[in-house]
Amino acid sequence: MKRKMKLQIGTDCTMTVLLLILMAKQLTGETAHEWLGAGMFVLWVFHHVLNRKWYGRIAKGKYSPFRLVQFVVNACLFAAMLGTMVSGVILSRRGFAFLPLSGGVAFARPLHIFCAFWGFVLMALHLGLHWGMVVGLVRKIAGPVLRKPAKLALCAAGIAIAVYGGYAFWKNGIGSYLFLFSSFVFFDFERPAFLFFTEYLAILGLFVWLGHDAAKRAADDECAQNTAEKHCKQHGAAERIIQGKAGGTLRWAVRPLCPCQALALPGA
Repeated sequence: MKRKMKLQIGTDCTMTVLLLILMAKQLTGETAHEWLGAGMFVLWVFHHVLNRKWYGRIAKGKYSPFRLVQFVVNACLFAAMLGTMVSGVILSRRGFAFLPLSGGVAFARPLHIFCAFWGFVLMALHLGLHWGMVVGLVRKIAGPVLRKPAKLALCAAGIAIAVYGGYAFWKNGIGSYLFLFSSFVFFDFERPAFLFFTEYLAILGLFVWLGHDAAKRAADDECAQNTAEKHCKQHGAAERIIQGKAGGTLRWAVRPLCPCQALALPGA
């Protein structure tokens, strides 16, 4: 494995762990929360440096529906992370108290909640959209060792995590923070820390699963479309050759050979 790939994986894994810890401000305390947030910002910048070539490809190539979704998720995630960092600095009482900032707290508090929870959801979706790379890397390292029953078990486990994540999403009222129905985060101090992280990890898993499922469906659709286009082009070439030799009378005899065009035939 190349050094850059190791750095990317290490950075992304560390950011995921930090993301979960940052959602537990009431458990870590305000000071630790601020410094962990500063560390998250440094890793976020480093992540973009490692993936800087992506910016050079934004204006190149054709945008399929899936690529457009990826771009929108990435752009919204960028905005959410930036909003979280800026509002966090304004709200800071310890780590960034030395900065000559005054006022803006009334606006920064709901902005911080809004951006933080959207950042949590969008980062999970971003991870899910690229989960195929993780699966491919694991297969490359481990080899084809998983049999069909094991694959089915992993698939069932993924669905179970997603279902529990949906329940945890509802139980923790995440929707109220995403749509600013609440300007304060409710925290149950009687709930064990282990249960808190289990629930938020399941919520993360829910959106990773949704992103990965969307990516798989988009890949299958694109593959089917490319196959159909290639098939049509091959039969289209055969059609033109026959038409050139025998006129237009054999045109309708050739077209049924292409399944994706069969519905276009008269009487089909």
